[in-house]
Amino acid sequence: MSRQWPEVATLELLVRIDEAGSLGAASRALAMSQPNASRAIRQLERRLGLRLVERSPRGSTLTAQGTVIAHWARQVLVDIQRLVDAAATLRVEREAQLRVASSMTVAESLLPQWLGDFRRLNPGVQIQLQVINSMQVCDRVTDGSCDLGFVEGPSVPEHLNKVTVARDRLVVVVHPEHPWARRRRPLTMAELAATPLLTREPGSGTRHTLDVVLAEFERPAPLLELGSGAAIRTSVLSGVGPAVLSTLPIADDVAEGDLKVVEVEGLDLQRTIRAVWRAPRTLDGPAAELLKLVLRRNREAG
Repeated sequence: MSRQWPEVATLELLVRIDEAGSLGAASRALAMSQPNASRAIRQLERRLGLRLVERSPRGSTLTAQGTVIAHWARQVLVDIQRLVDAAATLRVEREAQLRVASSMTVAESLLPQWLGDFRRLNPGVQIQLQVINSMQVCDRVTDGSCDLGFVEGPSVPEHLNKVTVARDRLVVVVHPEHPWARRRRPLTMAELAATPLLTREPGSGTRHTLDVVLAEFERPAPLLELGSGAAIRTSVLSGVGPAVLSTLPIADDVAEGDLKVVEVEGLDLQRTIRAVWRAPRTLDGPAAELLKLVLRRNREAG
C-alpha cells in the first residue's frame, strides 16, 4: 500500500458519495465533473488498496469497505476544519498584537506619544512593550520575539531592515555647582575622556556612541554604571557627577537651570534614531501602521 496521503478533496468526495447515495450526485454537489470525480476515486482506491465504489449501469455507490473509509474520512475532515479554524484564530490574535522593543532613550522620550497616538487609532490592538538597550533590541528583533524595534546609535546589524524615524544629540551635562559649569572655555576631548563619567551599561546606544567617538583615548572606569537614562539624569541632578545624555529627556532641566550643558571642543554627537525589523523588507499589520504613524510624526516635526 502506498504511503502517500490521500487528497483532502477526494476524502470530501467520498463522504459526499456516502451522503448523496451516488457518485454523480456527489460530484454535482462539489461542482466537479463526473469523469474527474471517477478518476479521483480510482486514485484513492489504488492508494488504499481497497475497492471503495461499486460501479454499475445504474450508477456508483459505496462498497461496505467504502462506507467504513467514508466514516473515518468524515472524522479527518472535521479535524482538518478544526486545524483551519485554529490557524485563523491564531492569525487574528497575531494581527491584534503588536510587540515592540525599544531602547531606553526612545522609550523615555518619544515612544509614549507614538504609542498613545497609535492606541487611539487602533484601540483593539494589544501592545506589548519591552524596554531594553539598543543591542538587546536588535537581538529581540532578530530572533522574532518582537515585531518592531527602536534604537539609537551609530550602527545597526546589516541583516535587519531599518529606517530613520528621528534624530537627537548627546551632550555633556553637570550639576550647576560642578566645576565644569563655571568654565569659560570648552572642554577638550582629552579632558572628557580622562574623566570618570556616569554611564549606561555596555550595549546601550548612548554608551556605544560615546565609546566610538573616544576610542583613541585611554579612559578610566565609569564613575557609576546605571541601567537607564532616567537613573543617570537623577544622579546628575543630585550632583553625583558628569554624564553624557540625550537632549530629549533633559530639555526642561536645562531650560530651568537644573542642569548645565558643557561644550566639548570638536565633539558633535548627533545621533540617528531608527526603527528596525526583520525581513521581509515591507512590514504589514499593526507594526506597519505604527511605523507609518512614527514617520508621519517625524515629517510633521520637520
